[in-house]
Amino acid sequence: MRSEIAAVDALLLRFGEAIDPAVSDHILALYRALKSAEITGFIEIIPAYTTLYIQFDPRRYTHEAVASIMQEYEARIDRESAVAPRTLTIPVYYDTEVGWDLEQVADAHDLGIEEIIALHSGRTYRVYMIGFMPGFGYMGEVDDRIATPRLATPRADIPARSVAIANTQCAIYPMVSPGGWNILGRTPLELFDPSLKGFSLLRPGDQVTFEPIDRERFLELGGEL
Repeated sequence: MRSEIAAVDALLLRFGEAIDPAVSDHILALYRALKSAEITGFIEIIPAYTTLYIQFDPRRYTHEAVASIMQEYEARIDRESAVAPRTLTIPVYYDTEVGWDLEQVADAHDLGIEEIIALHSGRTYRVYMIGFMPGFGYMGEVDDRIATPRLATPRADIPARSVAIANTQCAIYPMVSPGGWNILGRTPLELFDPSLKGFSLLRPGDQVTFEPIDRERFLELGGEL
């Protein structure tokens, strides 16, 4: 664990340089321990791929004091009971009607559209972090056979609930927004919901699978075209 000053009231803890489920497990164990402790003066705790961001009250702590607290917690988190990850199955309507880049991704890899759908929906993804916007879960990792770079020119408006990939990452746009990821389909589920814990259907550490559904089922579940 390396600590870096991120702001006058923030410390960034770095645990690695590459996407790694073991590193993520370690970060999330520390995150859960800190959240459970409800440390007075800790304002925000944000886990990411390889880092943990701590925002604190600078009237109460120095950066050195926060780093010391983190070392104490890290020294004992391996003795904490493991928390089984939540598992979620997300229905997706994969079709060029909503999957604007489905055909282009298939062509780029010399595969058929059905093969792209099978490869994308045929594995379990881990939610590594929530970022970019509320409810936007960064998931990994996409099968190498369909890993596709971001678009050269991002779009101004991506429809809400669009399921997309960029390189080996996967995500779902919770709301209409600009974006440069390759869109494969759309889910009828709401990703951002103020009534949910953290306002998000997805949480770091979740295990996610995608279930292909047809147009009729998509509409029945509340999907919008």
